[in-house]
Amino acid sequence: MKYRTLLFGEGLFETILWRGRTKKLLRHFKRIKNSAEFFQIPCPTYEEFCNNIEEKTKGRKNLYVKFCLFSKGKDIYFSYPEESEAFIIVKDYKPDLTPKKLFISNIKRHSKNPVIYHKTMNYLANILVKREAISKSFDDAIILNEWDEITECSSSNILIVKGDSLKTPARECGLLSGTTLQILLDKSVVKEERIKTEDLYNASAVFILNSLTGALPVFQVMDKKYPVDNEILKYLNSQINEENQP
Repeated sequence: MKYRTLLFGEGLFETILWRGRTKKLLRHFKRIKNSAEFFQIPCPTYEEFCNNIEEKTKGRKNLYVKFCLFSKGKDIYFSYPEESEAFIIVKDYKPDLTPKKLFISNIKRHSKNPVIYHKTMNYLANILVKREAISKSFDDAIILNEWDEITECSSSNILIVKGDSLKTPARECGLLSGTTLQILLDKSVVKEERIKTEDLYNASAVFILNSLTGALPVFQVMDKKYPVDNEILKYLNSQINEENQP
């Protein structure tokens, strides 16, 4: 039995701020389960998922946990997976909560690529985007699609303040809908919309968010600077943290 993840990048992962069996953890499981069904990778049950993490974390909380689901099977590239194996990385974690500076990447993605809608072990495009941003002295980069619409950053979703509303790029633009973003969408805190670069430049404030940091303010995109709206930031994180409690 070969590791198809190693041979072809056929595997999934979730990056989790471990705080026990929270509502947020269940969101992570549901997403990896949905993706496993899409790629036909055998998936553990929720109980197995939790037990695997708890064995590694040994009662500690507020840890970085990366839950990987490796695909196993034949070494013929188009074959279907036959088995899976969980692999878990656990680290101490201190988040960097400083405001961020974003670049607009020269690397684009196509909205019809089905792989981008899942958190797969094939992360090379995201790595190139992040490296490009760092090489130009930015913290991260915004990825555009084939219509020059905004999708997301290399490892976070993006929100803009447009008028009196919080907007985020529509999923069909070509992005991975994060578990943190989904909390805000489910609560109707944020609305989806197709967002162009001119909308971004005309926004009164910009935020990024992911599972490890929650919402973070953006103080600059390319040469455009934004104020840090601490009131909105506090509100966003209060909504997110409701699901992070055991």
